[in-house]
Order: sequence, then C-alpha cells, then structure tokens
Amino acid sequence: MKVQLLPSSFGLGGAVSQRQHLSCLVIDDSVAFDAGSLAFSCSDLHRELIRDIFLSHAHLDHIAGLPIYLDDLFSVLTEPVRVHATAEMIDVLERDVFNWSVYPKFSKLRNSSGPVIEYRPFMPGTVVPIKHLNFMPVEVNHNVPSVGVLVSDNKCSIGITGDTAHTDEIWKLFSSRKDLAAVLIECAFPDELAELAGVSHHLTPSELVSELFKFGRTDVPVYVINIKPMYRERVNEQIKQLNIAHLEVLEIGRDYEF
Repeated sequence: MKVQLLPSSFGLGGAVSQRQHLSCLVIDDSVAFDAGSLAFSCSDLHRELIRDIFLSHAHLDHIAGLPIYLDDLFSVLTEPVRVHATAEMIDVLERDVFNWSVYPKFSKLRNSSGPVIEYRPFMPGTVVPIKHLNFMPVEVNHNVPSVGVLVSDNKCSIGITGDTAHTDEIWKLFSSRKDLAAVLIECAFPDELAELAGVSHHLTPSELVSELFKFGRTDVPVYVINIKPMYRERVNEQIKQLNIAHLEVLEIGRDYEF
C-alpha cells in the first residue's frame, strides 16, 4: 500500500514546504483520505484516478480542496466523485459549503455524463469497501463528529487516527491487527500549548506518549501528521526528545510504501 501526505504549503520558488496547513492523504494514487489540499497539489495521475474521497470530519482544513476539485473536473467527469462520509458530515457540506452562497450545490448539478458528486454515507464500526481497499471507521475524540480508520488491502493494513484528543476504541482495533504495517497519528500542538490542545481536542507530544501506551506495540512504525504549521519545528523537536525508536514525523510529499 502506498501513502502520500499531499503538500499544502510552498516556499520561495515553489518548493514544497514541510508545514502542513491542510490535510489530504492519497492511498495507492486512487483514493483520498480527506480533501484539504487535494485540488491544490494532486498530480495529474491523482486527478485522473481519484473518484473516491473518504472524510474523517468536516473541518475546513480537511475539506477545503473538495469544492475546487469538483469544480476543476466538472466538465470531464464520466462518473461522479464519491464522497464517503457520515450523515452529519454530509449535512455540514450541503448546508455550509455547497449551498449556492459559498459554492455551487454540486449535488443538484450534472454534466453531459450525469451527476458529478455522489454521497456515500457510512456508519462508524461498519466496513466501507472502496475500490481494492476496505476502510473501517472508528469514532475518535474531536470536537465535531470525527472518525479515524483502519485501511486494509489484501496484504497489510495501516491505521490513521485523524484529528483526535485522547481516545480509546481505535487503539483496541489497531492493536488487534497482526497485519498492521504503520500508524499515522496527529500531534497538533507543542506541550506548552496543552490548554489550547485540550480546548480544540488535539494532542501534544506528551499526550501522544499516553496514546501510544494504549497502543502497546513497538513493532509497528508510528508517523506523526497534522502538526499545526506554526509549531512544526517545536513539535518535531519535542517528539525527538521522547526518544521513541519507532516514532517519527511523516515527511510531506514523500511516497511511503507498506
């Protein structure tokens, strides 16, 4: 399984920055987990192949690229873009984004081939088949309805927490999988902003340690994602100070093969 965290920030001369403003993971070049930076930094291959988008929650940094992605592809789509989300997330998209005022209501529009978006509602705890992959969504502790997932193919699985504060159920699932190849976990703020992390339901490096204690495995690499861009260097430094051998920060824009 191949995973890439798409860039969402760029430096002088257009070089990819390791600061992450938006969240979008592309799996096997063909399925997106969240759509924050999807329209802005996907490759031509991604644009050709990605017709399935699985949403962890409806915060802007996880959906910002979805309207633009649909807009870009509107005239060339021969099948709808399938948005896999909970009923609550779909309600937010239809009420607050695709409402004619913020952006066109694509669910009411068609091109020459038919509908351009199709909602596929799911329930946490129920397997969601998408192409050659199976997604098992599990509710996590964020301040809006949110899920993490276990993503599996016929060879291995990877765990993605999405945005979360302290949570329990997803670690039981991850720990139980013998085919688990990697875990991607959020860590948004440095330790000195623990109060802000608590209010916004995110983790700090110290709190990440307690989550990994619940995981209880050292044979699986753990990668940190979704670091707030203004604090990336500080969070990175604090994660290194933890001296956890199987823990590192995921490199933005790099293909990881599992």
